[in-house]
Amino acid sequence: MSLIVQKFGGSSVADAEGVKRVARRIVDTKNAGNDVVVVVSAMGDTTDELLDLAGEVTSTIYPGRELDMLLTAGERISMAILAMAIHELGAKAQSFTGSQAGMITDGVHGAARLVEVNPDRIKESITEGNIAIVAGFQGINRETGDITTLGRGGSDTTAVALAAALNADVCEIYSDVDGVFTADPRVVSTAHKLDTVTSEEMLELAANGAKILHLRSVEYARRFNLKLHVRSSFSGLEGTVVIPTSSDELTPVNMKEIPLEQPLISGVAHDRSQAKITVVGVPDVPGSAAAVFGALSQADINLDMIVQNVPTDRPGVTDISLTLDQAQGQQALDALEAKREELGFSEVIYNEKVGKLSLVGAGMRSGSGVSFAFFDALSRAGVNVDMISTSEIRISVITDIDKLDDAVRAVHAAFGLDVEGEATVYGGTGR
Repeated sequence: MSLIVQKFGGSSVADAEGVKRVARRIVDTKNAGNDVVVVVSAMGDTTDELLDLAGEVTSTIYPGRELDMLLTAGERISMAILAMAIHELGAKAQSFTGSQAGMITDGVHGAARLVEVNPDRIKESITEGNIAIVAGFQGINRETGDITTLGRGGSDTTAVALAAALNADVCEIYSDVDGVFTADPRVVSTAHKLDTVTSEEMLELAANGAKILHLRSVEYARRFNLKLHVRSSFSGLEGTVVIPTSSDELTPVNMKEIPLEQPLISGVAHDRSQAKITVVGVPDVPGSAAAVFGALSQADINLDMIVQNVPTDRPGVTDISLTLDQAQGQQALDALEAKREELGFSEVIYNEKVGKLSLVGAGMRSGSGVSFAFFDALSRAGVNVDMISTSEIRISVITDIDKLDDAVRAVHAAFGLDVEGEATVYGGTGR
């Protein structure tokens, strides 16, 4: 008997028919002789609709505690209605909130991090023959007793953390596409599905805009050497296996799954949620950059790409450009403006009309000519590059948001990733 953790996204349970379809898949897994724990997201676009509702009743910054209380309602609805659908099929199910499932977090509302997982009630439930249904995206801070949320995509993290704590055989992530594709099939219809991808590559794809898996869930799976299986709840196709490639010794099963020759490129990711800040006229002396980043750190701003440029026409000063999530844009601007006199810069330029494009592949380590092919493809598509960042298996650039889709398609084609036919997207708005 295997223990399987299954996570179903919002598009999979968007309506009553979707809930029934998911319930049948879960019961089939149970009837095949497996213990099953399910993590579920809010139905459809419920989270966005709740955010919109909050925006209609207040023009101020939402109180974090109350916003978390509001948003966790979506997952609680999903878990209860799914448990009812499973009962209707003749199987036993129990639903649990994140706190009931033992998801213990720190006290940061809206972006809490797990500090402990105590799934004792889940273990008891499955021992009694139940299918345990857990509300994703949420937990509880033990010191305050307050409900917290894990941030967008947090249901993936809930599922992986539970799977690790329960020593599950596999964690299956179900969404509205058939697996991990070489690009977002909503943008590149000729993208093809990957049968396998390493956790190292998946980390880069997730960190750079691929929404199929939440970054923190991939980090957890890699840390605990847990196999992820990305599938569609709308089809019976095999999907994509994310192979653990942590520093720990790989198991014989994992070794068999790893391709002998790693493909040069695994995929192209893009991110529309980026913003660019340029701090102009920073004094070009030791400690100035540290002071700029110190101000941002004190405001809990998470940065992505950083470029420093010394202009030839303005001796004695430097310009620092950086990218971050748009959601933190105003917070970052306020933090910098509050320190303008102390830091001595002349102005701050803010631009939300940018996007990030990333090329990812473990084979890049030993492949030559990748950079030329990448930038040549962008040039031929008329795409200008604002910033560049690289790692051992990734090249990322910032470009104009209006050119982002063209850039994705151009790079995807340049590396021979296009296939005949069109990738299927079964549901979801991509919102």
